[in-house]
Amino acid sequence: MSHVPTVTLNNGTEIPQLGFGVFQVPDDETTTAVAHALEAGYRSVDTAAIYGNEAGVGRALAASGVPREELFVTTKLWNADQGYDSTLRAFDDSLAKLGLDHVDLYLIHWPTPARDLYVDTWKAIETLVADGRVRTAGVSNFRPAHLRRLLDSSDLVPAVNQIELHPALQQRELRELHAEHAIVTEAWSPLAQGAVLADPAIAAIAARHGKSPAQVVLRWHLQLGNVVIPKSVTPGRIRENIDVFGPGFVLSDDEMRSVAALDRGLRTGPDPDTLN
Repeated sequence: MSHVPTVTLNNGTEIPQLGFGVFQVPDDETTTAVAHALEAGYRSVDTAAIYGNEAGVGRALAASGVPREELFVTTKLWNADQGYDSTLRAFDDSLAKLGLDHVDLYLIHWPTPARDLYVDTWKAIETLVADGRVRTAGVSNFRPAHLRRLLDSSDLVPAVNQIELHPALQQRELRELHAEHAIVTEAWSPLAQGAVLADPAIAAIAARHGKSPAQVVLRWHLQLGNVVIPKSVTPGRIRENIDVFGPGFVLSDDEMRSVAALDRGLRTGPDPDTLN
């Protein structure tokens, strides 16, 4: 069993607070990377149709011997497949590649506002939830305006919004909106692709605790209440990223404030308002 704590989503489902991401990992390497992660104690794996490695994730899960009920599997609908019928078809494809009969979390990958299809797409996801093939529905990269429109058009509140979030891009307005509607904040690019790791404030905290800068940033996320999905293909780094729990490693209020002061609006990925 994993020692990672869980966060309870707004439908009562529990998600491990720290999971394993496979963005930009080739399919053939994904199987090995996920196997290492499962061995290290990860039980949540986050993939997406556009990553092209759902099959690699599925192979690792099947070979792991970890009971399905202990696993939390997330995948995402790609932009080109938005719309009611095409969402249902794309979900079938993802499920077949993963080799599963359901996923634990299904996300709309980007709002792509110019397409104006995310409301219809959400209706299809509501159908998948009603059919029991998706345990929990959520979104990714939704800005406040996109979220509010979804909330106004559906009774199903997204359980998660997975967004770019790290010390240099803290998204306070969005996190406040999430808190208001019991939507969990999940951070992708939690380390800003390494861009924040050399910051003197983070380095000083790391030195004090005898931890790496990456572990300090992950610990900051966890203490904020974020779900976080760091990615690595290096076995040592995979183990290091999950070694952030336990009573001996807690950031003080002052340390949390010093990381909070690093926000500078730095995006490492696209802007959700303009990506279409």
